[in-house]
Amino acid sequence: MTDDIKKLDYEAAYQQLEDLVAQLESGEKSLAESVALYERGQQLSAHCQSLLEAAQLSVRQVDEAALHD
Repeated sequence: MTDDIKKLDYEAAYQQLEDLVAQLESGEKSLAESVALYERGQQLSAHCQSLLEAAQLSVRQVDEAALHD
């Protein structure tokens, strides 16, 4: 995963992913460009998933802390 992707928050990464999908769906890109977009999309998707998992963990920790109070 590239450093520029790692720096993105969830909303920015998701927006880039949506834009990328629209570009791929347009069918206007060459095969090489489409493959590069697909690879970046995979990285963006993995980053979004990682951020969601971290958020879920935080919510669980807050819930568990609230139960013990």
